[in-house]
Amino acid sequence: MTPLWTAFDIAAAVDGEVHGAFDANGVAFDSREVGPGDLFIALRGEATDGHRFLDRAFAAGAAGAIVSDACSGPHVRVEDTADSLIALGIAARKRMKGKVIGVTGSVGKTGTKEALFACLDRGLRGGVHRSVKSYNNHTGVPLSLARMPADSRIGIFEMGMNHAGELAALTRLVRPHVAIVTAIAPAHSAYFANEEAIADAKGEIFEGLEPGGIAILPEDSPHRDRLIAAARPYASKIVTFGTSEDADVHVQDVVPLDEGTLVSLILPDRELTFTIAAPGQHWVSNAMAVVAAVWAVGGDLAAAGLAFAEMEGLAGRGLRSRVPVRDGEALLIDESYNANPVSMAATIRMLGEQKAVRKVAILGEMRELGVRSPEYHADLVGPLRAAGVDFALLVGSEMRPLANALEGRIDFAHVPDAEAAIAALPGAIAPGDAILIKGSNAIGLSRLVEQLRSGALAGGRTTCSI
Repeated sequence: MTPLWTAFDIAAAVDGEVHGAFDANGVAFDSREVGPGDLFIALRGEATDGHRFLDRAFAAGAAGAIVSDACSGPHVRVEDTADSLIALGIAARKRMKGKVIGVTGSVGKTGTKEALFACLDRGLRGGVHRSVKSYNNHTGVPLSLARMPADSRIGIFEMGMNHAGELAALTRLVRPHVAIVTAIAPAHSAYFANEEAIADAKGEIFEGLEPGGIAILPEDSPHRDRLIAAARPYASKIVTFGTSEDADVHVQDVVPLDEGTLVSLILPDRELTFTIAAPGQHWVSNAMAVVAAVWAVGGDLAAAGLAFAEMEGLAGRGLRSRVPVRDGEALLIDESYNANPVSMAATIRMLGEQKAVRKVAILGEMRELGVRSPEYHADLVGPLRAAGVDFALLVGSEMRPLANALEGRIDFAHVPDAEAAIAALPGAIAPGDAILIKGSNAIGLSRLVEQLRSGALAGGRTTCSI
């Protein structure tokens, strides 16, 4: 098998010096993630230094390392390991001759990226590479590039930002042939003057488009014209998606099913009907963006439709499980990874469509919303009432405006943190409930998910994913 990197390939890419030949089949900069045959990049950060963990990395099976200090194992010596990570990502992108898709947006980035991978890999088994987890920042993007095999047919990369200028730098590393903006919402609004500024920052993804590149963006967005203006200098073609018939990829029919949604889409040159296993209107929007990208790279649309029918939710982003509670079971909808006003409203709406004895929303505060944070939190009262939520457990101090708005309207409890929420869980849930857990990642609601899935609240019985 051809190695991902040889020591000499690495040295040529990063302008380093080889000390002991080796072949690597993976790349990591976290020693806890190193596996046999990996390249370990010893990054220096504000809190720690990867050189301290070289012994751990080699004990875990690292084939070699990139270092700037002395190292006893096989390594490539460089001036600056952070610069080398970027250089290795650039070299990986340069040698790959297939198509590259970049994905950004205020909501739906990871779900869209994973759906794209499932849809394209179904027809190109083993030929599609994508960034893992949410590796979408200044270290995650070059790492994901560095992990891309040279013979990849398609690469899919998620790109995120919370300040202007960050996406411009990332997209010039990725150099996509197709660039997608999923949606614009007030995420990270603490760092932007207004939503228009967020749209401008997201539109930076188009700056890295390869010649002949295609921009894909939401027709229904109030920032459509702003995004088109951002794409026009760089894109040879602009493709819009949405519910409006003006969109290049638009909905003809949407039929809710007991499990998922049946969708018929109109594309520029054909129609496509398929089932989306993941429930919720937001997945219809994600699917339109995905189908537009599959069409743009000449992928197998029939295979994409089959992939949507089989696609499970992701942990923290919609994974559904039957979890044991005292004297029975409940449905857990795990949306614990992140939240902003748009994604929160969308998942609450999805909870409202769920058949259940009771609908329970466990909501953590939404971070980085700036001066309008109280307003954004209080405004969730509308979606909660419209969804017919029976009980809401609010977590975090920034949920106080919502707690005030819910007084006398919906049964609720307000607790300061995730630990208090765990303590409140046994009395808050019951057999037959549908339980939505969602909040900003920093509030730590994933711990509630772990408690429920482990069966710790029901005598240790195990969970079952659905």
